[in-house]
Amino acid sequence: MFLPFFEALRRNNVPVSLREYLAFLEGVSAGLVTYDTDGFYYLARTAMVKDERHIDRFDRAFAAAFSGLDAITAQQVIEALDLPPEWLAKLAEKHLTPEEMAEIQALGGFEKLMETLRQRLEEQQGRHQGGNKWIGTAGTSPFGAYGYNPEGVRIGQKEGRHGRAVKVWDKREFRNLDDQVELGTRNIKVAMKRLRKWARDGAHEELDLDGTIRATAEQGWLDVKTRPERRNAVKVLMFFDVGGSMDPHIKVVEELFSAARAEFKHLEYYYFHNCLYEGVWRDNRRRWDAQTPTAEVLRTYGPDWKCIFVGDATMSPYEVLQPGGANEHWNPESGQVWLERAREQWPSNLWINPTPERFWDHTQSLRLIRQIFENRMVPMTLDGLTRGIKELGR
Repeated sequence: MFLPFFEALRRNNVPVSLREYLAFLEGVSAGLVTYDTDGFYYLARTAMVKDERHIDRFDRAFAAAFSGLDAITAQQVIEALDLPPEWLAKLAEKHLTPEEMAEIQALGGFEKLMETLRQRLEEQQGRHQGGNKWIGTAGTSPFGAYGYNPEGVRIGQKEGRHGRAVKVWDKREFRNLDDQVELGTRNIKVAMKRLRKWARDGAHEELDLDGTIRATAEQGWLDVKTRPERRNAVKVLMFFDVGGSMDPHIKVVEELFSAARAEFKHLEYYYFHNCLYEGVWRDNRRRWDAQTPTAEVLRTYGPDWKCIFVGDATMSPYEVLQPGGANEHWNPESGQVWLERAREQWPSNLWINPTPERFWDHTQSLRLIRQIFENRMVPMTLDGLTRGIKELGR
C-alpha cells in the first residue's frame, strides 16, 4: 500500500534503495507507529533518508503521497475498514468508574422498575445509545444492554458483566448436562454410595460369580451358584440449575450427574434456571415448547423420593420473592412458593451448591434459599457431599 510513496521519493530524486524501503515496511508491520502521523513521518524519514541534504526532497514527496490525510474522518476510516458490527458495538460500551456507579440510583423496587419499563416501551420511538433513560445500549439507563445500573432490566445482551440486572428479558439457549462424562475424581461416587440402600426381590435371581468360582474350585466341576437379585431401593429426584452464573460450574456438575447416574437405578432429573417456578424441563433445546408443569412433578413423585437441588442460588432476590421476577418470563407465583412446596413434598431434601461456602453470606438470594431449605445446603466438596448425603439418607 506504500508503493506510491516509494515511487514519489524516486520522482523527487531521493536516493532510497529497495532495502531501505523494506526496512521501513518492517517498522510499520512491527507496530512502531500506530495512528500517529508525526511518528509515521519520522519513521519513514529515518529509514529512507541517508543525507540531510535530501530532507527537503523527502518532505515534498511525503506531502504529495499523503496529501489530504488529515482531512479523513474517523467515520470514513471505519467504513473503509469494514469492521464487523460487533466490534463497533464494543467501542460504544461505557465502562464506569466505581465513583460513577455509586452515583447512579435505583428506581425504588421491582414494581416501580416494571412500571417504568412499560412506560418506556409505550413512549420510545427509536434507538438510543449512551443515555440514562430510554431502552438502549451503553449509558446508565435501567433498561437495555452494555451499560450499568444498580437495579435494571437486561435486554439484548449476550452475557452479564456487572451482575446487577434484576431481570433478563431475552431468550437464551442452554446446553444439556452430559451424564457420560469421565469422572476426574472418585470422591463424588464414594460420597453417593452412602445413600444406597439395597432391597431383595426373591422372584428374580442373578449369577453369583464369586460363589460359582469358589464352589467350582472346591468341587472340581462347574457348580453354578445364583442369588436373589439386588436392586437399589433409593429413589432420587434431581433438579439442575443451568445457564447464566452456572456456566463456570458445568464440569463439576456433569461429574456429579454422571456419578448419580452410575449409583442410582431409580433416578429422575429436571432442569430449571436460577429458581424453581411453574415449569421444568428435560431437554434444554426444547425448554420453551416441552416443559413439564412443576405441579405435575409434585404429583408424580411421592414423599419417599430423595430430592436434590444443584445450583449456585445466585440471582436477584426478586427472582425468589416476587411474582414476575423470573428471568426470561413472567411467573404468576414467586419462586419462594414453589421451593416451599418442593420442600414440603420431599422432606428428605438437599441443596448442593458449587460456590465455595466462604462466599455464601455475600449473596442475598443464597441466604434466602438457605432459609427456605432450613440450612440443608452443602458445598460441592468431598466433605460437603459426605455430610449432605449422610443427612439425606436418614
